[in-house]
Amino acid sequence: MARVRDHSIWLFAFGYFAAYVPYSALTKAVSSGKLGGAPVSGVELLPISGMASLAGMFVFITAMRWWKYASSFELAGLRLPRPTRYTLLSGICTAGVIATTTLAYTFDGVSIVFMMLLMRGGVLILAPIVDGLGGRKVRWFSTVGLVLSINALLVAFLEEKDGGFNLTYVALADVALYLGAYFVRLRFMTKLAKSEDTAERTRYFVEEQMVATPVLVALLAIGALIGEGAFMMDLRAGFTTFFDRPVVLEGILIGVFSQFTGIFGGLVLLDKRENSYSVPVNRCASVLAGVVASYVLMRWLGGGGPSTHELMGAFLIMQAILFLTLPVLLASRTRVTAPATPPPQAP
Repeated sequence: MARVRDHSIWLFAFGYFAAYVPYSALTKAVSSGKLGGAPVSGVELLPISGMASLAGMFVFITAMRWWKYASSFELAGLRLPRPTRYTLLSGICTAGVIATTTLAYTFDGVSIVFMMLLMRGGVLILAPIVDGLGGRKVRWFSTVGLVLSINALLVAFLEEKDGGFNLTYVALADVALYLGAYFVRLRFMTKLAKSEDTAERTRYFVEEQMVATPVLVALLAIGALIGEGAFMMDLRAGFTTFFDRPVVLEGILIGVFSQFTGIFGGLVLLDKRENSYSVPVNRCASVLAGVVASYVLMRWLGGGGPSTHELMGAFLIMQAILFLTLPVLLASRTRVTAPATPPPQAP
């Protein structure tokens, strides 16, 4: 069982990677107009993707039979799941992460890989801060993986700066909201769920997920009903005229894949080990997915692939994965090959 626990984080990371490639590629393709013939604003994409994510969340937790792990209350003789105060707040932050992530891949003049490195690099910097605030020890290989991951961010950032990247105040605000939501989320996870108790981690996951997408869809619907200003009018279009566009199916798929990135990404972050280990694993998977998504767009719809700097960043990410993986694999091998201690001899 020890080996399964050690390796499960990498299975979840692979699921995160596999969902992130189509999610980011489709979001960029639809928002840029390469699919459907006309660009779709990121705000207009949020309602359809949010509703699809909501459905995906309910189906997944039901299929896994995980509702039983959640806290509950009784209503008319029925036991119904409910979040606690902290999982409610964490779920609200997760709703913010979902919205800001989708918006990040819709800004003109900024590549998927660059936005991904910027947002992921920010969370990497937060990881040891959260560990320190929570009194958790940061092991040496987690530190090496963290440094390599941050270097990957710097390599891509320097290239974009020299080329005059189009990072607007709106894009910067999006990144800031994303990082703020992640900081609160990681603090709650560290305090309440990163433990040896699998049931406790599952409880936290279910309660957080059951809040995130319903809150997101509700807030989007309220904004659409108000309908004042360009932002809210785009939200209203997302609930109404978007369904006349030829990319409705793509919008649904964006939401479904977004939900699976949230599922697998959340399971990675809830690993019992320190954030300086689990966060780089999570971030590495998404950055590599961004590189692959860029190549997918290049082959599928034309355009340029990842730049040399971005590929250098991906190489540094691969090194980070190596440093994070080897100590765990060696520890597992030692446990498996170590000879059993002979029973004491009777006197």
